[in-house]
Amino acid sequence: MLRGFAKFPKIATMEEVYGLKPVAIAVYPMYRGLARLVGMTVRRARQDAGRPVRGGEGELGRVRLLLHPLQVTDSTGEDGNFSKKVEMIEALDAEMPRLRALGPDVLIVTGDHSTPSRMRSHSFHPVPTLLWAPATSRPDLVTTFGERPALHGGLGQFLAKDLLPLALAHAGRLQKFGA
Repeated sequence: MLRGFAKFPKIATMEEVYGLKPVAIAVYPMYRGLARLVGMTVRRARQDAGRPVRGGEGELGRVRLLLHPLQVTDSTGEDGNFSKKVEMIEALDAEMPRLRALGPDVLIVTGDHSTPSRMRSHSFHPVPTLLWAPATSRPDLVTTFGERPALHGGLGQFLAKDLLPLALAHAGRLQKFGA
């Protein structure tokens, strides 16, 4: 994480590295700033209990990567508000059919870290990750999404740095994976 640097660091953009024109739809200022650092176009978003994922509909036809962090699950974990965190995760679940209907090659649901309500803080726990890519993924036997089921899914446990290459591979953007 970059914090407190005095000048703009030289970081290759995602377009330079991956040939993507990514868009970030973000509420939290840190995500907007980090997205700008790697050359993402940033759109402001608003989250509410009724519809936590807003925007993106017009973006998917023009871009190859869309980042939309759902900050409210993190903040409710830090507040220790388990029931509100569950409510927000269920609201996101309700958005999945709409998001899938937008036709992305790859849809990923994950977090940047765990924030258990019981701990009221970021933690060391593995972060569950769902990768939906109807044309390229191999279905596994897991039918629910959560910390424990994710450990038994086809992705298993992996380092976060490996997520973007997995997404690019599933989107057909890599000539060869792992070479």
